[in-house]
Amino acid sequence: MTRASPPFNRILLNLLQVPLKTTSFTQIHSLLFTSGASQELSVLLKLAEFLASSQTPSSAYFTLKQTQRLPNPFLFNTLISSYTQSSSPHFAFAVFKHMVSDGSTPDKYTFPLVLKSCVRFSGFEEARQIHGVVAKLGFLTDLYVQNVLIHVYGLCGCYPDACIMFDDMLVRDVVSWTGLISVCVKGGRFVDALTLFAQMDVVPNITTIVSVLVASGRTGELNIGRSVHGLLLKNEAVLGLIAGNALLDMYVKCERIDEAKQMFKELPMKDIVTWTSIISGLVQCKQPKEALEVFHTMQSYGMEPDKVVLSSVLSACASMGALDCGSWIHRYINFKAIEQDVHIGTSMVDMYAKCGCLDMALEIFENMPIKNIRSWNALIGGLAMHGQGKEALGYFEWMVRTGLKPNDVSFIAILSACSHSGLVEEGRRHFASMIKFHDLVPKIEHYGCMVDLLGRAGLVEEAYELVKTMPMKADVLIWGAMLSACRTSGKTEISQWVRDSLLELGPSDSGAFVLLSNIYATNDRWGDISRLRRLMRKKGIKKEPGSSIIELDGWVHEFLVGVMEHHQMGDILMVLYIFEKQMQIDGQ
Repeated sequence: MTRASPPFNRILLNLLQVPLKTTSFTQIHSLLFTSGASQELSVLLKLAEFLASSQTPSSAYFTLKQTQRLPNPFLFNTLISSYTQSSSPHFAFAVFKHMVSDGSTPDKYTFPLVLKSCVRFSGFEEARQIHGVVAKLGFLTDLYVQNVLIHVYGLCGCYPDACIMFDDMLVRDVVSWTGLISVCVKGGRFVDALTLFAQMDVVPNITTIVSVLVASGRTGELNIGRSVHGLLLKNEAVLGLIAGNALLDMYVKCERIDEAKQMFKELPMKDIVTWTSIISGLVQCKQPKEALEVFHTMQSYGMEPDKVVLSSVLSACASMGALDCGSWIHRYINFKAIEQDVHIGTSMVDMYAKCGCLDMALEIFENMPIKNIRSWNALIGGLAMHGQGKEALGYFEWMVRTGLKPNDVSFIAILSACSHSGLVEEGRRHFASMIKFHDLVPKIEHYGCMVDLLGRAGLVEEAYELVKTMPMKADVLIWGAMLSACRTSGKTEISQWVRDSLLELGPSDSGAFVLLSNIYATNDRWGDISRLRRLMRKKGIKKEPGSSIIELDGWVHEFLVGVMEHHQMGDILMVLYIFEKQMQIDGQ
C-alpha cells in the first residue's frame, strides 16, 4: 500500500476536526485504508482524538485497533489521554480494560495517564485494579509509575496506601518526596508533612517548599517557616510569585503580621492571591483600618477584587463600623454581577448588622438561597448587639427547627442577646441546653456571658457562685464582668474577693483594674485607688488609650486619646476652634 500524499493527509486532518455524521465518518474511515493514510502517525493521532470526542470507549478502541496493522501503545495512550481530559474521564479506564482484556500490551506511559483519569472521577477501586496490573506486568519498579501511584492514592484520600507505596520504593527522587508531602498537606496531616520534610534526603523543589510553608502556617511552626524562607533567599536571587505568596500566607497564619507586611512590601510582583492574603491577614489580626487602606491601594493599582477579598473587606468594615465603605462594596458586587454566594452574603449580613442597619441585614439574610451556621450566627449576633433579644431568640429557634446544629459561637450570640435584653430565664435555659440537648461543653466565653447576664440583672451572688463552680480558671473578662456587676449593685464585699483573685493574674489586661478603681472611687476609697495604681505600675499594666473612629468619603480615620498625629491635624484643630468660638458667641 502506497502512502497518501501530504495534501490528502491535510484534508483528512481538517475533516477530523469538525463534527461528522456516522455515515460521513464511515466513509472517511474507509479512505484511511484505501489511501494509505493509516500509515501516517499524525493522521492516526488526530483520529484517536476525534474518536474520544465522538465515540463510546468500546467503539473507539476497536476502530483504532482496526486502523493499525501493528498495535501501537502510543495511539491507545492518546485515546486514553483524550478521554481523561474530557467530561467523561471514566471512559479512559474503560479503554484500558479493553486493552488488557484484548491482549494489547500497555507501556509505562499508559498507567500514569489512566491513573490520572481515576483521580478525576474519584476511582479509588479502579486505581487499585490498575496497581495490580502494574505489578503483574512488571512496571511496579518504574519510578515514574510509582510516583503517579503515590499521587493518585493521596488525592483519593488513601494516605496509608500512599505511604506503603512510598516505603516500598528502593529509589526516591524529589517528585516522590514532594508527592507524599503534598498528599499529607491536602489531607490535613500537616505534622506528618513537616516530619517527612525533615527526613528528606534530596534537594526540595518549589512545589515541596510551597507545601511545607502551607503545613508550617497551619501548625503555627514559625521557626520551620522562617528556615524555609532562609533557604529560598539563599538559593533564589529574587523570590518568585508562587513562593512569595506561600511565605506571605505562612506569616499570616502564624499571626506574624509585621513580617507578613514586610514580605508583601518586598515582593516585586503581586497578583490577586498576594492582595487577598495580606488583606485577610490584617483582618484576622484585628487591624481592620490597615486592611481598608491596603484595599484602597489595591484598587489604585487597577486590581479587580474577587469574592475572597470582598468578604475580608466587608469583615473589616464590620469591625470598624465603616458603613459607607461596606455599602459601596455592596453596590460594587451588584454592579459587577458578582455571585452572592453564602460567604459574600454572610459577610454583608455581618457588616450591616454590626453597623446598625438591621433592616438591611435581615433583607439580605432572608434573600440568601443558602445559609450556613455562620450566616445565622452573624444575624443573631447582630440582633444581640443592638438589644433585639427576643428577635434573636426567635431566629435561634428558627435555625434549630431547620435542622442546623448550633455551635459554640451560636450560644455566645444567644447568651449575649439574653444578657443585653435582661432575659434571665431564657439565658439560664439556653446555657443548660448546651450540654443537655446539643452535646456542647460550655467554654469560658459562655460562662462570661452568663456572669454578665446575672450581673446586669442584679443577681451578683448567683454570678459569684457560678464563677466558683467553673471548671476552668477565670480570666480577666470574667473578673471584669463581676466587677462591673459589683459596681452596679454596690456589692463591695464581693468586689474585694474579686480584687484578690484578680491580683493573682498576670499583667494581661488593664480593663478589670480600671473597673476596680472606679468602684473604689464610687465609695470614696481614694487610698485604695492610689495603692491600686502603684500596683499597676509595678506590674507594668497600662491602660489602653481610648479612641474614636470617623469614616469620611470611604476612608476611616482613628483618633487616640492624647495622640496628636494626623496629616490634617491643623485643619481639624482650626475647625474645633471655630466651633468653640461659635458656642461662646451663642452663650452655650
